[in-house]
Amino acid sequence: MTALRPDHGTGSPVPDTLMFGLWVGLLLVGAVAVTSASMELAASRYGDAEYHLIRHGIYMVLSTAVFALVLSLPTTAWAAVCRLAWPLTLLLLILVLVPGLGREVNGSMRWIGLGPASIQPSELAKFLLVIHLAGYLQRHAGELPRSFAAMAWPFVWLLPPALLLLMEPDLGSAVVIFGAAAGLVLLAGARVLHLLLLASAATASLALLVLAQPYRLQRLEGFLDPWAEGVQFGSGYQLTQALIAFGRGEWFGVGLGEGLQKLFYLPEAHTDFIFAVIAEETGVVGALCLCAALVWLVLRGLAHGRTAEVRGDRFAAMLAYGAALMLAVQMLVSLGVNTGLLPTKGLTLPLVSYGGNSLLVSSALVALMMRVDWENRLAAHVVPATRSQPRSAEVAA
Repeated sequence: MTALRPDHGTGSPVPDTLMFGLWVGLLLVGAVAVTSASMELAASRYGDAEYHLIRHGIYMVLSTAVFALVLSLPTTAWAAVCRLAWPLTLLLLILVLVPGLGREVNGSMRWIGLGPASIQPSELAKFLLVIHLAGYLQRHAGELPRSFAAMAWPFVWLLPPALLLLMEPDLGSAVVIFGAAAGLVLLAGARVLHLLLLASAATASLALLVLAQPYRLQRLEGFLDPWAEGVQFGSGYQLTQALIAFGRGEWFGVGLGEGLQKLFYLPEAHTDFIFAVIAEETGVVGALCLCAALVWLVLRGLAHGRTAEVRGDRFAAMLAYGAALMLAVQMLVSLGVNTGLLPTKGLTLPLVSYGGNSLLVSSALVALMMRVDWENRLAAHVVPATRSQPRSAEVAA
């Protein structure tokens, strides 16, 4: 058997410094944007203009700790516990619905109160289900290309968490999880035709879910014509105010801190509609630069997954693919809602919006991709020991 050892002659590998820079840069952009978007609201609601900034700063520090922890853990550690990820997800999503444990905000039970802080299980579910799906897709790699059942089974496992999310209600997170899962299954080798059949059923189910709740139907009507009489100041209000913000920003924006839409015109300006505030204050140029950074982050994550797949570590590949897709789908939905390309839905922009749980989980997903890259680099530095032996040793043998 050929022994393997690190090739110290070429230097020790380091993680993806560009991805690390993108992560840090997006956190800083988010801190500036949250500060600008929330100061007037915080002063009015809490009597402290820096209320949201301080809390956001605390979560940034916690996100750094979570990032370091996930980066330090080998992917084999996640492989060892991947079967526990699904039941843990169910437990958390059930607990949030238990009276006395769940905390209701704006009509939704999405948080478990822990004194001054809170846990949002729907965010943690995104990370845990990436681990669960990676384990399943590793174990059933050979069946996916030829078996419809093997392709469909991951979505069967996702149905109970999705139903619990709908009970909160949180349709947006369910859509993000299913969208990321579909992309991951496709990258894992499933046939496109099989996925299209499943997507047709999913689309019909989504339409029924929208029709089943009057407020969702109103949001759809507001999306189709937000400027209509009776809609502009009703279900279409958030979208019209966001579009006004984009219009005011023009090419280069009105300047940091100078936006008007955040001044009680645009609801949830520091969370769901942070991108509209950024577009107003930095213009098309600033908004596109932010989009480019987010896309670059996702593409590097997918590239790390591809490298892991080529070197034969399928579980690590699925982790990187899943983390990148989870961020990508949420990013696309958030940007789509802000720009009017999708119906209004409450979802944060990863790494940018105010929201501690979202910040923690998004940072953990980035760390997961960086860990896979680190292991890719370590594997590239491992060479057969027999090849590095001196020629005289080979002769003597």
